[in-house]
Formats: sequence, structure tokens, C-alpha cells
Amino acid sequence: MAFVRRWKGTGVFLGTELRMTLHDPLAIASSALVEGILLVFVWVLARDLLPFALLGSLVYSLFLIGQYVLSEAAYIRIDHRLNEMYHASPLSPEAYFLGMASGIGIGYVPTTLALFVLALVVVPMTAAGFVAILGVLLAVWTISASIAYTISTLFKDMKAIWPWASLIANVLGVVPPVFYPLDRWPVEWRSLALVLPTSGGAALAEAAAGILPLAQDEVVLAATALGLEALVAFAFTVWWSHRSAREA
Repeated sequence: MAFVRRWKGTGVFLGTELRMTLHDPLAIASSALVEGILLVFVWVLARDLLPFALLGSLVYSLFLIGQYVLSEAAYIRIDHRLNEMYHASPLSPEAYFLGMASGIGIGYVPTTLALFVLALVVVPMTAAGFVAILGVLLAVWTISASIAYTISTLFKDMKAIWPWASLIANVLGVVPPVFYPLDRWPVEWRSLALVLPTSGGAALAEAAAGILPLAQDEVVLAATALGLEALVAFAFTVWWSHRSAREA
């Protein structure tokens, strides 16, 4: 019962955030704009890399959706101060975090589904590969949303958040081998790419789809890193949500 009470309210926050997200269809429609532009360039300039770009776009899309929590949580806290009302209620801070993140994720899922369908057309995969990719995407979203919520509590000015959001999205989503094959990345930094949630997730997705050969130890390294990062990030954010919440 204690566990159930701890997460009571998740559905309420999810529904509230989902309704808010759906009120801005233009933002949903344009959420995959970067991925779409990159895919067009790849289609025209390097069509043989299209499967890698598509699976990388999926990973980047889930990472970006998780990052939307950063600005949304900060906006609710700084501009509307609604988090004070939420935290003063019997509902738990972790339910607030998970409900908000899930509502945003579901609201933006149409663009991700469109990318997924396109990826299935271009990159046929087995049922096991399909399930593995879903697991990778869930882990990437969990890591991104957890990091975003934690960072959102550290600022008191919305203007200070925007550079951080851009920096995180570009450093983790564009620079590493997410939209391009891992073998184009410097060999001496290959292990680093495999432990980053975005590039490691993309490598696992590509290996699951059968388009990127990975050694067994590389698969173990990337999968272990991704799983641990998701668990640690989520657990830390649950703890931090309590620590950063104001007393009623």
C-alpha cells in the first residue's frame, strides 16, 4: 500500500500535462523538424547511410522529448508557481515528475511513431530486434527526462535554462555518432561513444536491426551502461524530487 500511495497522482499529472501538450499541435508537428531535415540531407547526399540516420533519429527524438521536461518543469515552477500547490498536496513529488514526463512523452509520440514506421520500411527487422529497439528508446527517454527534471530545479530564471537545453541536446544528440555509423567515430573514443546514452543507444538499435556489427563485449558495455544510467538517473531524480520540494 505504501508503494501505491507513493505513486498516487501520477495519472492526474499525466492527464494534466497531456492536455497542455495537445493544446499546441504546431509544437508537436515541428518536434521532429531537425530529424526531418537531416534525413533529407542524408537521402540526397549519402543514401547508403539512411538506415543509420533513421534509427539515430528515433533515439534522438526520444532524447529530445525527455529534454522537453526541462523547460516545462521550470516554466511551471518559475512562472506559474504551480509546483508549490502540487507539493503542498498529498500527492508525492515523484508522481509529479513521472506524470509530467509521461504526459509530455505521450503528447509528442506521433512524430516518433512516424519515424518508427519509416524506419521499419527502410530497415526490416526481426521481432527480437523490434523489442530490443523499444527497450533502448525507453531507456534513453528515462535518462533524458530524469536529467532534465533534475536540472530544471537548479534555476530561478527561464532565460538561464535555454542555453543549457541547447547545449545538452547538441553535445549528446548531434556530436556523437547518433545520426552516422559508429565506425566513422575516432577509434580511440569508441568506448566513450558506447557509454553515452544517445550514441550507445543508437549503436544498440543499429546492432539489433542488423546494420551495425558490434563485438560481444561492445554490446555488453553499451547495454550495461544504458541500463545502469537509466536506473541511476531515475532513482536519483525520485530522491532529488523530494529533496528539492518545498514543505507544505
